[in-house]
Amino acid sequence: MTVLSVNLNKIAWLRNARDGGNPDLLEAAAVAIAAGALGITVHPRPDQRHIRATDVFQLAEWLKRHPDIEFNIEGNPRAPANSGGYPGFDAFIEQTRPAQATLVPDSDDQLTSDHGWDLTGDTGDLAERIARYQDWGSRVSLFLDPVVEQVDLAKAVGADRIELYTGPYADAVSEHGVDSQQAAESLARYAAATARARSIGLGVNAGHDLDLTNLPLFMSIEGIDEVSIGHALISTALYQGMDTTVRAFVAALA
Repeated sequence: MTVLSVNLNKIAWLRNARDGGNPDLLEAAAVAIAAGALGITVHPRPDQRHIRATDVFQLAEWLKRHPDIEFNIEGNPRAPANSGGYPGFDAFIEQTRPAQATLVPDSDDQLTSDHGWDLTGDTGDLAERIARYQDWGSRVSLFLDPVVEQVDLAKAVGADRIELYTGPYADAVSEHGVDSQQAAESLARYAAATARARSIGLGVNAGHDLDLTNLPLFMSIEGIDEVSIGHALISTALYQGMDTTVRAFVAALA
């Protein structure tokens, strides 16, 4: 069974447009869980433009009431604390002990994640952080492009899983159609990366711009453990409602 983890970043972004607490992250998480989501994802960035540090700690405490729901914290493990209240990525993992830490190589000023790790260089500090997070009880996933050589390096550096960056696949479907040759060729790259990961003992997650149009085809790949979906899910929920939308995404995974 593939787990749906709902990314709450866009809920926080909408809330931050006005002072106050509406929409409420905990209420959104509760609706998602009731509708069948088995994970909650946040990606706090140093500028706290959507998820704030206080949100991470509040969600971690609230999710203790839901021990069967995975908490997934995404971010750049090299992001340090700053004067704006961001405590550093390490602090989030140490203090909340999430089920999963997903490590993403995004810069502070990046609009959204748009590439995976290049693990061909010096990864000594990354390996140390992976081991540290594992010691703190978190499974560690590395955000990767669908490149078999990078999958092998993720295993070598100590990761438990990879998360395949699905932006290029989503673009192929959007530009050429779900039944196009371009979509099929892109899908084949993800299938090859997934097969390699499974063969060497890595779990496989996926995420970025997956939606109700491209997700069913993507799920023809065997061995996907989890998908993390935020922007497309929240966008659809604006029209269809959160409960209905989460249920539709859960059904698409089946």
